[in-house]
Amino acid sequence: MSTTQRQKQFDRNRSRATNTASGSSGPSNNSSTTVGSKNVVSPNQRKLQTSMERLQVQQANTSRRAAGSNWMAAAGAAAVGSENQEANVESAPLTKSARMRIKKKAQRNRYLAMDCEMVGVGHNGQDDMLARVSIVNRVGQVLLDKHVKPRMEVTDYRTSVSGIRPQDIANGEEFTAVQNEVVKLLHGRILVGHALGNDLAVLSIRHPFDDIRDTSRYKPLCKLVSNGHTPSLKRLTMAVLGQEIQTGEHNSVEDARAAMGIYNRIAADWEKYLEKKRHQQQHY
Repeated sequence: MSTTQRQKQFDRNRSRATNTASGSSGPSNNSSTTVGSKNVVSPNQRKLQTSMERLQVQQANTSRRAAGSNWMAAAGAAAVGSENQEANVESAPLTKSARMRIKKKAQRNRYLAMDCEMVGVGHNGQDDMLARVSIVNRVGQVLLDKHVKPRMEVTDYRTSVSGIRPQDIANGEEFTAVQNEVVKLLHGRILVGHALGNDLAVLSIRHPFDDIRDTSRYKPLCKLVSNGHTPSLKRLTMAVLGQEIQTGEHNSVEDARAAMGIYNRIAADWEKYLEKKRHQQQHY
């Protein structure tokens, strides 16, 4: 029986009980008789009362109009029941497709690409200060992209290259907060990027050398593209991906995606190269 049907049945039984109780006081009442000062309840009335009690126990009325002043208590009881049901669902074993989705997500986020934009501080803006940091996963999804408040007076915004304007970093977040976010995000991950030494230095953090994939330092790629010299990210992206970037102001999200795209294209060869180097070092 559905909830609505139970409510209707309950209302009908309650009406019958009320009419029976009121009729018992009249002279024509045949369902009960009076013996002395006691009312003798007929079997039909007992059956009706038992049915009503059973309905009240089975049906948790969460309708505000029907429950009246007890609506909050009824709703709370229903919420507890739903929480228990959700807990049972969570404890159930994952399906094969769910496990595959979790595995793919973990693989996407195991490799992260980072790029930073800097502004100039100090005399003639010669020193670098972090203004923006962007991190993407292996499929290019942005996991972090934040501007950073200046900690020193900016003497050169380098807007034509960095794309940074005064209002961008004036409304940015505190350096320490952003630095902590980056550290947590990169912990235990493979870091991809171009000239990552500069990015790590401006963030004042370190990352395990074995977990870095720097497109400016991968020798086979440098030899192929620029005859062994350090190539620019723009040149590498055109040579490996056939895409043109940095046509105007730089964008750290675009640059991070470009570095990740380059790594993805040659990842198998790159990892074999590193494995061979590690093997050679163990034998010397």
